[in-house]
Amino acid sequence: MEQLWTHFPAFLLIFARTASFFAAMPLFSYRTVPASYKIGLAFFFSWLLFLAVPKPALPLNDMYMLLVFKEVLVGLALGLLAAIVMAAVQIAGGLIDFQIGFAIANVIDPQTGTQSPLLGQYFHSLALLLLLALDGHHLLLDGMFYSYQWLPLDRWPHIADGQAIEYAVRAFAAMFAVAVQMAAPLVGSLFLVDVALGIITRAVPQMNIFVVGFSLKTAAAFLLLFAAIGGILLSARELFQLMFASLREFMRLLGGG
Repeated sequence: MEQLWTHFPAFLLIFARTASFFAAMPLFSYRTVPASYKIGLAFFFSWLLFLAVPKPALPLNDMYMLLVFKEVLVGLALGLLAAIVMAAVQIAGGLIDFQIGFAIANVIDPQTGTQSPLLGQYFHSLALLLLLALDGHHLLLDGMFYSYQWLPLDRWPHIADGQAIEYAVRAFAAMFAVAVQMAAPLVGSLFLVDVALGIITRAVPQMNIFVVGFSLKTAAAFLLLFAAIGGILLSARELFQLMFASLREFMRLLGGG
């Protein structure tokens, strides 16, 4: 009992990092997951980490409060980095919606409570299902476990040289690049449809292109989406690899490795 009380401050630090990670990461942070489940899952996962990671003896003093603040920031940074990379799927859907003409209609995302483009919400749901099918949620929890190898409880983040912040900015830029790559085939094809409609307008001025064009672009978009959905899912799998590699490299830089 005395040994458990000695390491109780270390458990609180582990719980602070884990709970803040669950509060920001994809899938576990959504509003559709009850708060009691989030707290319970964070508690039991923290207990497993408590039994597996090194536990230094930490006194309860003013420095300990700074360590708690540090653990919360580290957990939020990891969760937000994963969420930012996952947002590439919604951005790709938004780009396609803008080209089709669906940008005027948004839907409420029940997972986050915010407005989302139609195809962006559809792609995001598919990406989440693919993440679960590929055991990506297990890899996220695995990355949380290995984060204590790079940044133990009693070590401060190495941010003086700015490498970790610079890497986070590069990951943010890579997210936009992946979003453009995912949307480029459909956006380019729909641009050719616009060119064809412009040629038809010049050839047949009597045709009401505003009535015909929207229906034609919508039909072409769904046919192209049906043909390109496999490539989009492959791009989403590459996006998951980018997310896992970003989390690992970001933790290495925070730990000064």
